[in-house]
Amino acid sequence: MKIDILTLFPEMFAPLEHSIVGKAREKGIIDINYHNFRENAEKARHVDDEPYGGGQGMLLRAQPIFDAMDALELNKPRVLLLDPAGRRFDQGYAEELSQEEELVFICGHYEGYDERIKSLVTDEVSLGDFVLTGGELAAMTIIDATVRLIPEVIGKEASHQDDSFSSGLLEYPQYTRPYEYRGMKVPDVLMSGHHENIRRWRLEQSLKKTYEKRPDLLANRELTDEEKQLLEKIKGAGFES
Repeated sequence: MKIDILTLFPEMFAPLEHSIVGKAREKGIIDINYHNFRENAEKARHVDDEPYGGGQGMLLRAQPIFDAMDALELNKPRVLLLDPAGRRFDQGYAEELSQEEELVFICGHYEGYDERIKSLVTDEVSLGDFVLTGGELAAMTIIDATVRLIPEVIGKEASHQDDSFSSGLLEYPQYTRPYEYRGMKVPDVLMSGHHENIRRWRLEQSLKKTYEKRPDLLANRELTDEEKQLLEKIKGAGFES
């Protein structure tokens, strides 16, 4: 995958040199390039200006962004504009983006964008209902969530299939050695070696965690007969307490 990032602060992306994304770059699985679009500004390197019609703040000018995009060698990329009004980013969106061969991120600053910049864009993306000082942190989050889903990046496909949100449920509790620590023991079912019982316990725990912490995820989920049965058991146990 090829990733181009238009930003005023390329140095902010240093974290992408490390961990899973950094290793993917070393292996040549992904190629990330940073482009400081201030270098494309014609007006004394100014990338912002006052909005027509008046108003608070400054707007990102169209010219530096258009010229920066013109300078890239692109082949039908997915172009993402980081914007609080955009589509909410989630695990399904990350899986969708991981299938792409080429992504471009436009990281803005100031009060907003000249509306004409959006003619370059295929996706307007938001992390949630809050405002950041710029699009760099949002872009890094999206890149990390997306890249780890590319085959060969993590190594084993199953290592992310059970992640929270990948199945539509929150992830079940997990344990490692030692068996007992400060009086807290690993659930016996995980020590049983009975794969079916372990699978069912994990499913029940995922449902329980989702029901307690993110019930909205269950509202949009088409439950299997087994999941319905387990969920009724979970609800009954809750009411009894």
